[in-house]
Amino acid sequence: MLDREVVCSRIGASNAGSGNDWITMTKSPLATGKLPSELLASLLARIPQTDPRVVIGPAIGQDAAVIDMRDHYLVAKTDPITFATDDIGWYAVNVNANDIACMGAHPQWFLASVLLPEGRTDWGMAETIVAQIVEACAALRIAFVGGHTEITYGLDRPLVIGAMLGQVAKDKLVTSRGAHIGDMVFLTKSIPLEGTALIAREKETELSQRGCSDEVLSRAKKFLRDPGISVLREALIVADAGLTTAMHDPTEGGLATGLWELAQAAQVGLEIEQAQILFNQEGVELCAVYGLDPMGVIASGSLLFTARPDHAGQVTALMQNAGIACCAIGRVVPREEGITLVRDGQHQELRRFERDEIARLFD
Repeated sequence: MLDREVVCSRIGASNAGSGNDWITMTKSPLATGKLPSELLASLLARIPQTDPRVVIGPAIGQDAAVIDMRDHYLVAKTDPITFATDDIGWYAVNVNANDIACMGAHPQWFLASVLLPEGRTDWGMAETIVAQIVEACAALRIAFVGGHTEITYGLDRPLVIGAMLGQVAKDKLVTSRGAHIGDMVFLTKSIPLEGTALIAREKETELSQRGCSDEVLSRAKKFLRDPGISVLREALIVADAGLTTAMHDPTEGGLATGLWELAQAAQVGLEIEQAQILFNQEGVELCAVYGLDPMGVIASGSLLFTARPDHAGQVTALMQNAGIACCAIGRVVPREEGITLVRDGQHQELRRFERDEIARLFD
């Protein structure tokens, strides 16, 4: 929660009804990771929507913006890669494509701003990152259409900020706010895939020194591509079949934050069965080394979605035929019932992570 000893500043004129309001700022610096949800909600509420063609604008829990292009919707997303350095170009394409796919859209065009550290960048670094982006775009049949590259003052590692555009037919749009009471909650693959790969790749030497086996580290590092951090296939499978009411990409803050964001977007509650969540053993082991909770570790690669109970059999069959692990982990309940985790028959409020657990490794 935000520190309630605040400093207040004024934006614009004080005309009543103008939308200008007090912005609260904490005295102490904020931690690395996403902005606290309370602060983010306050900031988003102050953004004016001036174009009626914007169907979905800035909002907590929404994966991308949606713009009405008359005969179809244009879906737009930007997302940076800040934790990873290894395969950073591959990460950038896939995480941005995921958010487009979670709206039921097909990602088609990618742009990248590549910021490289002063004094540490050579031709090879720039060439490698661009090659990674080209490879990832080719794998997903996305056109790499532009961006910006520079050597930047004050960085200690490369950063890639991606922007992805896609299209979707108006009757195929899916949003995270579409979950209905009674829907089942599904999760694909295991958690945390991206977090496990990140920890193994960024902390390999240290983990070896702490007793992690070469076999575990090797498997964990491969999670980036096998099973991979892309949810494009499963998202489009259920969206194109018209079997999902809502989809969301659980990234920073892990599955727990993804569930909170989905519930907040749809204004519903959730009842989640912990025993139904599939955790990969590699992730559990690496998280344990650093005292991290796997539920709060960045979870790209797993798709969170809801579907009507009478569609559950079709959903399971489609995923099985595609070779994608998928399991029902809970149900949508009225908002007043809250967001709970059921463990051994006991309900407890699902923990909310104000920042991703993995951020603690980079403090």
